[in-house]
Amino acid sequence: MTFSEAGRRVPNCHSMLIVFNPAAGKRQVHRLWRVLDLLLQNGIRVDLAETGHRGHAVLLAREAAERGARLVVAAGGDGTIAEVANGLSRTRVRLGVIPLGTANVLAHELGLPFAPRAVAQGLAFGRTQRVWPGVARGASGERLFVQMLGVGFDAAVVHHLPEALKRVLGRGAYVMQCLREMPRYRFPRLRVRLDGQSLEASSVIVSKGRYYAGRYLLAPGARPDEPGFSVALFRGPGRLSAVLGGALLPLDLLPRVPGLSLVRAGRIEIEDRVPAQADGDAAGHAPLSISDAAAPLAIVSG
Repeated sequence: MTFSEAGRRVPNCHSMLIVFNPAAGKRQVHRLWRVLDLLLQNGIRVDLAETGHRGHAVLLAREAAERGARLVVAAGGDGTIAEVANGLSRTRVRLGVIPLGTANVLAHELGLPFAPRAVAQGLAFGRTQRVWPGVARGASGERLFVQMLGVGFDAAVVHHLPEALKRVLGRGAYVMQCLREMPRYRFPRLRVRLDGQSLEASSVIVSKGRYYAGRYLLAPGARPDEPGFSVALFRGPGRLSAVLGGALLPLDLLPRVPGLSLVRAGRIEIEDRVPAQADGDAAGHAPLSISDAAAPLAIVSG
């Protein structure tokens, strides 16, 4: 069925910019080409831009917004989506998603379509839902994140994960890197402030949504469309918490890790120098101050 069948009105011809990360989408690039074919068949002009390096999607999205674009589409994984969102921050440009990444956490969180026809139809008609991102500020500047930010062991894994291994093994690369990182990471105790309250933990995950590392439940009460965060504090012995977390993750039992506390907070401060990752990409190091973005994003949801 084409978009114009079954009595549905075809939208006015318009253009959209699709920002494609060939590194993230190499394993599923056929999905992108099928979406492009369907859009073009229905009279929608599409501009495609490939990223050439980390941070390039931010610049491409920002330039598109300055030219007056109304929709910019991230074709890649969660890191690509976050970069495009950074480029669209403080604008009213809508964000579309063609999920091509390893985990696709945001797509699962929002129930976004994966089938090419459903993706193309959603982009064409442009219905949106609201997501309220977070912003992390530190020595290296300001960074917007859409789904989550991790500090501690999971961030160390992301920092040291070879891109070539990720391209070949997909999610399996994270498992392998966890095993490599476990004996050498020291699991320091982290000083954390949640809305002014001082706490300690071995690892911290600041989440806007329910899911982590794919479609695995972490924070059942999280609401990505509202201000505030669900903060997962791993307060047990660091190495033991990491081992138990890795064992319970594929069973969808991560919230039951002994020593895990889930706390709602609006402002989070990480005081110690440890690795950080945002939406699956390396994000420098703490100390960090984390709060809500100034305004929500409109994400095309199909």
